[in-house]
Amino acid sequence: MKMTKLLSLLLALVMAFALTACGESGEKDTYTVGICQLVQHPALDEATRGFKDALKAALGDKVVFDEQNASNDIPACATIANGFVSKNVDLIMANATPVLQTMAAATTTIPILGTSVTEYGVALDIKNFSGTVGGNISGTSDLAPLDQQAKMIKELFPDAKNVSLIYCSAEANSLYQVNTVKAELEKLGMTATLYSFADSNDLASVAQSACANADVLYAPTDNTLATSAAILGGIVLDKKIPVVAGEEGICSKCGVASLTIDYYDLGYKTGEMAVEILTGKTKISEMPIQYAPNFTKKYNEDICREFGIEIPSGYEKIETN
Repeated sequence: MKMTKLLSLLLALVMAFALTACGESGEKDTYTVGICQLVQHPALDEATRGFKDALKAALGDKVVFDEQNASNDIPACATIANGFVSKNVDLIMANATPVLQTMAAATTTIPILGTSVTEYGVALDIKNFSGTVGGNISGTSDLAPLDQQAKMIKELFPDAKNVSLIYCSAEANSLYQVNTVKAELEKLGMTATLYSFADSNDLASVAQSACANADVLYAPTDNTLATSAAILGGIVLDKKIPVVAGEEGICSKCGVASLTIDYYDLGYKTGEMAVEILTGKTKISEMPIQYAPNFTKKYNEDICREFGIEIPSGYEKIETN
């Protein structure tokens, strides 16, 4: 009888140790990852693809994706967020700033990784941002060096005096970018003027005004511009006003050049961070925001030819469809 009790006690201890060890490692049989992408356009699409590839490479069939697209509709994004919370997914990937903001408002417990977010301090209204959000949020930034983007404008158009900076007023990170580039352009002796539009419906009229007062336009990394770049392209081509863009996708539709990142690589880095969180190797609260490792000068051959612009060495051609 005593031996039976002893064996039972030992078995209970072994089981408790096994459960504790499993909890500490963070390993599970399957992980459900919610993905919310703000809207469909090449940059965000590539970030999502990279994210999924990184998770599948590390976890294989153990990861299940609940992938949603908000179609640039914030109420839809909130509905998606509530769905993720009710399902108690293991992790959320928020692709673009408005998605990150919506997911952050929906949960303080489920880990949230942002990607294609330019500046987390601005997006989440964090004063004196140190580089680590804390709590349940971290991620990757698509911020390319803004001072170098301003220098690119000066390099390509040394005689330009007036630069119009066009952006969507609904995107906080777009305002951050144009304000920063404006200051850098003014250091270079150029006059920089901001032109904001509320949504794609008034982009055309604002772009007309921006072109009327500019030698060059600057278009930041901006989701509304990315989905409406063809509208801007039609206007700038008609007015013969060149555009320097914050990322390759916009440049491919309406720009002459861009200092851009690789969004697939950015998404892949976000996926690697997700693996560390899901498997318990790193706490998200201690994860600093990660940045793209490489930036590339690229040019749009067709539009440069249309404008008769000679691109200096050191630029790569954008491959357009």
